[in-house]
Amino acid sequence: MREIIFDTETTGLDNRADRIIEIGGIELFNHFPTGNTIHIFINPGDQKVHPDALAVHGITDEFLKDKKPFAEVAEEILAFFGDAKWIAHNATFDMGFINAEFARIGLPPILPERVLDTLSMARRKHPMGPNSLDALCRRYGIDNSHRTKHGALLDSELLAEVYIEMIGGRQAALGLGMATQSGQTGRGEMSEEAGVIAAVLQRSRPLAPRLSEVEAEAHQALVAKLGEKGIWAKYDSLN
Repeated sequence: MREIIFDTETTGLDNRADRIIEIGGIELFNHFPTGNTIHIFINPGDQKVHPDALAVHGITDEFLKDKKPFAEVAEEILAFFGDAKWIAHNATFDMGFINAEFARIGLPPILPERVLDTLSMARRKHPMGPNSLDALCRRYGIDNSHRTKHGALLDSELLAEVYIEMIGGRQAALGLGMATQSGQTGRGEMSEEAGVIAAVLQRSRPLAPRLSEVEAEAHQALVAKLGEKGIWAKYDSLN
């Protein structure tokens, strides 16, 4: 099953007049990142970037002057997405712009059944909120400190991590890896699928320690009291 986690940046908030100026997307296959991405900046024609939008994403009219218009990149976008599910955070906003752009050049809209909104998912899973992308990154321990401004590809990368966490993808991958006996094929070799799973399960950044310094010192003192024959002395991960 292919899914594309994507995001757009626009000249403003009104899809009847404003235009898409950036689109970024991350391909997932069976909930695992494949490494395939799309990232395109788009010339909005006569529509200028609203100052409020500029403050959010920092993309200037000058930067966009030499970029292709949407009509010239539409087929590239459609080819990348193919028959995949379109997944975005607050997808109503992004799909409103996507379908408005398609309508301007005579292409059919993307139907609602092909779209998944991670904001709606998050609101069902965490009804007390907050459920912004930044808030979800904090909830799931995903480092977004490098996100000083919004960017379509960066936001897609962060959302892909959030989405995998929300659907329990890492736990599912672990179970599958165990079921396939550490991913070995009948010839005793690592299967391609297991190799992908192993790559996904390895975090790019280790999780922060959950023990406080005081708790760690108390644990070490307890282990010392048990003596050399104590089981904790053998398996103590804090040494």
